[in-house]
Amino acid sequence: MSQAMNDIERRILDYMVTYLRSNTYQPSIREIGERFGIKSTKTVSEHLQALADKGFLERDPSRSRGVRILGVDLTPDAVTVPCFEALPDDRAASHSDRAESRLTVDRRLAGAKGSFFVRAQDDELAVLGLMPGDWILLEPADLHDVPDGGVVAAQVGGAPSSYQRVSRNGRGVFVQGLKQGDAPTLVEQTATVRILGRVAGFVRRFDGPAATVSLTAH
Repeated sequence: MSQAMNDIERRILDYMVTYLRSNTYQPSIREIGERFGIKSTKTVSEHLQALADKGFLERDPSRSRGVRILGVDLTPDAVTVPCFEALPDDRAASHSDRAESRLTVDRRLAGAKGSFFVRAQDDELAVLGLMPGDWILLEPADLHDVPDGGVVAAQVGGAPSSYQRVSRNGRGVFVQGLKQGDAPTLVEQTATVRILGRVAGFVRRFDGPAATVSLTAH
């Protein structure tokens, strides 16, 4: 079994996977160093060797790009998506290295650049049938692109990030929380609504509490 990666090793491996999918060849040691602000090529080489020792890579030290990634689906039909345990505080977080983990999924599910997963907490999306532990897929969107009735993760008027349903009528745009008792709020200044992403789907594993399904007739 592979040993766990530390933070910098995980970030380097994620970068290498993303780079390979985009370019069909690996980044050089120098390019990896420039990406992470590591001036010493020897230090980069040591990180790569650590990944090899832990079973994530195979290396040919005689070649600048002599690395083969192990155990990752690198087909062009797959994409690696960052995952967060809770909603990030800003849109930029979805593109950062602060993601706690990553999922590789079919590009048809999460092909939009900048998409990310967030783990469902408590009953925040119970109205959509989601359970704690589900992975919520969010894809980039602007408020005017969200269809009537669409659900987004957003910051409204400087409040913490939360899930909101968007609706429209002759008076303008309304946002409404998804918990019982939440009332719709008219948004007159749409610039005060910062969309982190539109809820586009979810992933559930049937091996935990979310797998419990009642078969009793009601």
